[in-house]
Amino acid sequence: MSRIVALETTDIRFPTSLTLDGSDAMNPDPDYSAAYARIVTDAADGVEGHSLVFTIGRGNDVQVAALAALAEYLVGHSLEPMLDDMGATWRALVGDSQLRWLGPEKGVMHMAIGAVINALWDIKAKRAGLPLWRLLAGMSPEEIVGLVDFRYLTNALTPSEALDLLRAAEPGRNEREERLLAEGYPAYTTSPGWLGYSDEKLARLCREALADGFRQIKLKVGASLADDIRRLRIAREICGPEFPIAVDANQRWEVSEAIDWMRALAPMRPTWIEEPTSPDDVLGHAEIARAIAPIRVATGEHAHNRVIFKQLLQASAIAVMQIDAVRVGGVNENIANLLLAAKFGVPVCPHAGGVGLCEAVQHLSMFDYVAVSGSRDGRMIEYVDHLHEHFVVPTVIRDGSYLAPLAPGAGMEMHAESRARYEWAVAHATV
Repeated sequence: MSRIVALETTDIRFPTSLTLDGSDAMNPDPDYSAAYARIVTDAADGVEGHSLVFTIGRGNDVQVAALAALAEYLVGHSLEPMLDDMGATWRALVGDSQLRWLGPEKGVMHMAIGAVINALWDIKAKRAGLPLWRLLAGMSPEEIVGLVDFRYLTNALTPSEALDLLRAAEPGRNEREERLLAEGYPAYTTSPGWLGYSDEKLARLCREALADGFRQIKLKVGASLADDIRRLRIAREICGPEFPIAVDANQRWEVSEAIDWMRALAPMRPTWIEEPTSPDDVLGHAEIARAIAPIRVATGEHAHNRVIFKQLLQASAIAVMQIDAVRVGGVNENIANLLLAAKFGVPVCPHAGGVGLCEAVQHLSMFDYVAVSGSRDGRMIEYVDHLHEHFVVPTVIRDGSYLAPLAPGAGMEMHAESRARYEWAVAHATV
């Protein structure tokens, strides 16, 4: 029996604000950052668990502190019982009454718990010698349902309904896994669309996205209607009248403002509007969705737990669900989100616009395709083309698709050299 001997945390920040990578209407100067977690054990195999919580700079120290506060729940405890029943491990961490008071099940502490859960899944997958998506997709329907906390969900999805969904997908698992390995998983790119880019850079990156085989691009909007119309026109002229172009307001608008703005952009034929208003405003999203149809509404990167996703689906407020690998309580809660989406027949197109998010969320989409929804129709994973070189197993894109990772683990492990170089305390001390 091995024990956890340390939960190491690191404040890592990349200076992406210098080139305006990641810039949008609400976040004009982001520094893509990671509150990084490393679980160390005394196991003879030397396997470590790595994960992170994505932030955009200031406040990353707060997220690191939340991670560090979880050390007492891990250090000195036996590892194998945690790994053997990850459903119980999730419920024990999330159910702690004093931690729960800080949420409940939302905010920096919930994301910190998610990072610990993801790091434990990293160990579990490495020990199994499998990438996370393959580990999850090889579980029985009963084992998958056992990972999910159905509290607050049963008026929309019961355990028996989840079992039925998973059992219905079970017969085609092997065939879909073979197709995934041969073809990859569809991607779209946000790289052309950051709000701080010049028109010339936007045009060049649109051409490159088409040449690279991406199936959709996304542009940030919301700061200036005139600028949005101009930039969308540039993208539409390059990409053609039928090519899908999504737009993303990053929570910028009031409900009425979102409706008016999107009606003004409608002649440019956007395929969806992402985060048109507050991510907590379920009824506001529903009102927008009714008013701007057939333009779809997409939301989820800031949905803080499975209950928000449940309500968005119940209210027909979203036509595209965007899960985030590190916003909610880790792999377990995102499995609940995937099952909810399958129940309501809504495609999942994950958010991945941040450091390590492409590497992490691809596992969830690939698991969803093989074992849950059984479909890639209308589904794609966001892709941005920076910071992948810092990861031990970086995302690989070919012909506009994510190639299925084969290396064991959950995909969030960063090179030790990158962690040391971009640690905030070290980098800040040299300024």
